[in-house]
Amino acid sequence: VDALDGVKYWLADESWLLIRPSGTEPVLRVYAEGRSPGEVEALLQFGEGLAK
Repeated sequence: VDALDGVKYWLADESWLLIRPSGTEPVLRVYAEGRSPGEVEALLQFGEGLAK
């Protein structure tokens, strides 16, 4: 877990999820990288749930 620019979680398969505040709007941004589009979508949905 890295908290420099938000909160970034690294998973065992090297995918990651980042939740950070926007620099221009009063919202949280959720970013993810994974091995497949389905994995990225699942990570984004999980991250959005954490951000609520």
